[in-house]
Amino acid sequence: MTRLTTSSQLNLLRKEILARGEPGRLYITICSGTGCRAYASETVRAAFAQEIEKQCLENKIELKGTGCHGFCEKGPLVVIYPEGILYVQVKVQDVSEIVTQTIHRKIVERLLFVDPLSGEKILHEEDVPFYRHQYRLVLGNNSRIDPKRIEDYIALDGYSALAKVLFEMSPEEVIEQVKYSNLRGRGGGGFPTGRKWEECRHAPGTIKYVMVNADEGDPGAYMDRSLLEGNPHSVLEGLTIGAYAIGAHEGYIYVRQEYPLAVENVNIALDQARKLGLLGQNILGSGFDFDVKVHRGAGAFVSGESSALMTALEGKVGEPRPKYIHTIVSGLWNRPSNLNNVETWANIPLIINRGAAWFASIGTKGSTGTKIFSLVGKVTNTGLVEVPMGTSLKDIIYKIGGGILNGKKFKAVQTGGPSGGCIPERLIDSPVDFDELTRLGSMMGSGGMIVMDEDTCMVDTARYFLDFLAEESCGKCTPCREGIDQMLAILIDITEGKGELGDLGLLEEIAEVTQDASLCALGQTAANPVLSTIQYFRDEYKAHIDEKRCPAGVCKALLSFYIEPEKCRACLRCLKNCPSEAIVGGKNQIHVIDQEKCIRCGICFDVCPDKFRAVLKLSGVPVPPSLPVEGRTIIRKRTAS
Repeated sequence: MTRLTTSSQLNLLRKEILARGEPGRLYITICSGTGCRAYASETVRAAFAQEIEKQCLENKIELKGTGCHGFCEKGPLVVIYPEGILYVQVKVQDVSEIVTQTIHRKIVERLLFVDPLSGEKILHEEDVPFYRHQYRLVLGNNSRIDPKRIEDYIALDGYSALAKVLFEMSPEEVIEQVKYSNLRGRGGGGFPTGRKWEECRHAPGTIKYVMVNADEGDPGAYMDRSLLEGNPHSVLEGLTIGAYAIGAHEGYIYVRQEYPLAVENVNIALDQARKLGLLGQNILGSGFDFDVKVHRGAGAFVSGESSALMTALEGKVGEPRPKYIHTIVSGLWNRPSNLNNVETWANIPLIINRGAAWFASIGTKGSTGTKIFSLVGKVTNTGLVEVPMGTSLKDIIYKIGGGILNGKKFKAVQTGGPSGGCIPERLIDSPVDFDELTRLGSMMGSGGMIVMDEDTCMVDTARYFLDFLAEESCGKCTPCREGIDQMLAILIDITEGKGELGDLGLLEEIAEVTQDASLCALGQTAANPVLSTIQYFRDEYKAHIDEKRCPAGVCKALLSFYIEPEKCRACLRCLKNCPSEAIVGGKNQIHVIDQEKCIRCGICFDVCPDKFRAVLKLSGVPVPPSLPVEGRTIIRKRTAS
């Protein structure tokens, strides 16, 4: 690649790239993000390459491996352009037919998405309900760009915002645009990005740093990973613009160790940007110097906290520092340092190109723009969802997510990662923005959204998240270390039927101290799962404590299983599948569960045929006495019911 020394050369290159696209040329794009790779998308892509070569179609069809398309539930995903035809769950054996039919502009109908509500086969990607109700500003180009080709990004106006900033705007004007847009940090804190940049620019010192926080550690969250994997140049462009505005000449991308594909694609993007003169010395001949290094984090959840991340960059243990001096004034190596997460940086080119007023018109007054959520759990359509701020939980879960799996009843949604709160069904119409989620006792976080159905125990849910946070706490400060451990111990007792009167008040008291006295946000927000579940599901806690009963039938210590003699048909399924050999019986004999051997795994309940339903799951009630072995009924003739 020839190094670009002026913005006009960048525009000329863009025109040349666009001119290479032959009219009528077909593009087969296949998702190559981590999610679809788990479904063997790379094997499918190799099969496409072989088939295109076999049919001598290299001049008519271009194959492109792209980033995550978002609809992870239906991967591997294949989209045929320019028509935008979507095929779902594509396998190697489908490839030959797709290539043959595509060249003749014919459709492989069996691979189209079928709307589960209407039964209709949907042809185009944008008409699929999962996509139709989104507003994909940041994620939209993931399905069109090969992340290993900078030309794809440039063709879609990539780096035009950087050129505009370097040659048409002062650093102060850039900051004013970001301030006017009211972009708030997408990493969880929600601090106004423009104000943060301004304070860092005005902080004393000539050496300053800008950083990308890609230490995404929330269970079930993968928004930042998918952006870095699928469109790394959007993040680099935003980072470079931020460096220009703040006055930094050195940047860092902190990526967790578990994201090897993101690291690979980012390093390729860095090399390509340097060769084109979009990074390094004298960028585009503007006189501005800026370069970026990639740092692979060790994977500790607490390292996502700003001061802990910077401590890790310095080669020390990633532990948080007191915030009496903010990192924008004294951060990395005690110099002014600006840290934003991946999604925040990716929004910057959009704001510069389309205008701050345009961005501010999306979403709500206090939370502008769009937000990417990782929609997972007991919902029909899982994947990455991008919607305007202020979209209701109901619209996200039902219009985009397709509702609750298996016709179950919605119970709660947990937002904001392990430190977020659980929002009940009666508040499902609530808008999703920074301020509203905080008011409800939850938080935006980085964008995790876990949907729970009627079979979820909210006490056990709080225990699960506290167990994660206890493991991930660095242990540096006593309120966090001891507070989380004590709350966890009480929750474990409650789920095991050892809860006592006064436990709820004690939990609330410990939670308050942990919130007020912890050093960093991990401890300050760790009480959210506990407080929100007590607030909205107090009756469920009381059932565990007063009645020794788990209403959802989840907590093993409070469960027992019993086979109803009159319904048992001696089909042997429970006996054969019991891992602890707790079921006594034989062919043509009613089965009995030995309660002393039973480990309460529930396998007998799961495998008992629906037409019999002889196994009962009991919680908080005495188990009926089992039939004596010698007194078991002999079934002479098994019937269908």
